[in-house]
Amino acid sequence: MIRKMKGTMDIFPGEALEFRRAEEVMRRQAALYGYGEIRTPVFENTELFVRGVGEGTDVVQKEMFTWTDREEGRSISLRPEGTASVVRALIEHGKFSEAMPQKYFYIGSFFRHEAPQAGRSREFFQFGTELFGAATPEADACAISLASSVLRSLGLAGVRLHLNSIGCAECRPAYRSALLRYYDEHRPELCETCRTRMEKNPLRLLDCKEPGCRALAAGAPRTLDCLCESCRAHFDTLCGLLDEAGVAYEADPAIVRGLDYYTRTVFEFIAEGIGAQSTVCGGGRYDGLVASLGGPDTPAVGVGMGLTRVLLAQKQQGVPAPETPAPLLYIAALGEAARGRGSVLVEGLRRAGVYAESDVVGRSLKAQMKYADKIGARYTLLLGDAELESGRATLRDMEKSEQREIDLNRLADEIR
Repeated sequence: MIRKMKGTMDIFPGEALEFRRAEEVMRRQAALYGYGEIRTPVFENTELFVRGVGEGTDVVQKEMFTWTDREEGRSISLRPEGTASVVRALIEHGKFSEAMPQKYFYIGSFFRHEAPQAGRSREFFQFGTELFGAATPEADACAISLASSVLRSLGLAGVRLHLNSIGCAECRPAYRSALLRYYDEHRPELCETCRTRMEKNPLRLLDCKEPGCRALAAGAPRTLDCLCESCRAHFDTLCGLLDEAGVAYEADPAIVRGLDYYTRTVFEFIAEGIGAQSTVCGGGRYDGLVASLGGPDTPAVGVGMGLTRVLLAQKQQGVPAPETPAPLLYIAALGEAARGRGSVLVEGLRRAGVYAESDVVGRSLKAQMKYADKIGARYTLLLGDAELESGRATLRDMEKSEQREIDLNRLADEIR
């Protein structure tokens, strides 16, 4: 038997309905905030992610699916995140010369070679937003408020916003030095991965999930204590805006995010009870990314929300699953002629916008009625030789156990 690849999912109609409902909420809320949809390729030149995400990140070093193009010998990778691809697209098509701000959202598949567990798979599905051309705290508040509104509209409660600032190019070096001094004294206590991070990406030391490293992180210098005057004012203003908007938050110095392009504001929405992967949404500001990829100096802020984790949180909180659509009418036919006429009638109903079904298997009348009940058909129509000859048939209301005779030539009007 050929099986699916490790870390991937087969999604059947019932669960697909849950995905679709979440996606519809995301599209609707994004539109209310003025975001338009963008779609980018699922694979890109590897260099885009090395330069954009950061060569020293776990994503680039360990997690990308990468191969060499057979024709041109280029290194190509499946996209591990969405922001770099959106920035590449806007640079390539000259969008940064247009009026600002520009707002985009996307929903799609992304890929990381990680150990699969609840809420984490190698192919994962994500809703993301990107806002370009605004360096203000108001832009950050807009991105956070949109994410909050999506989670609220999905029926989730008790999802906590954790907020931090990791500073800018002016104040980050001083914090980095303080962080390295602290961890240098505790180097023997660090896991092997964190020893490597000390050289390449020291901010990630605060994000390690190993128990010993987590204990060390609790005593590490806080980014909020090392902000320059401008970053401090930005963070304080953002907090005030969230207070006024009624978006509750918790200042959390452990929030640093895992990608190199973040500056200033970083945040995560955390839902307890869904396992180790409790972050359902995260994001922040990335003011230097556009310029680093060859575009004009453009401030930006974005959000990424995992659909699988959102669905896990919904199940954990008892949010009702969407109902599987049931046909309004099932035509139970007896005989070949009736089965053929039933197919024609059903097609006419579908063209009129009515979900209807008829027998395509060749079941007995009794088996057809059992099947109609199983799929939840509201009405059934009994069709045989006598009904074909008279042009009239018996319509049964399955909920009320009532029936009446109707004109087959007016079936669509009768059903509507």
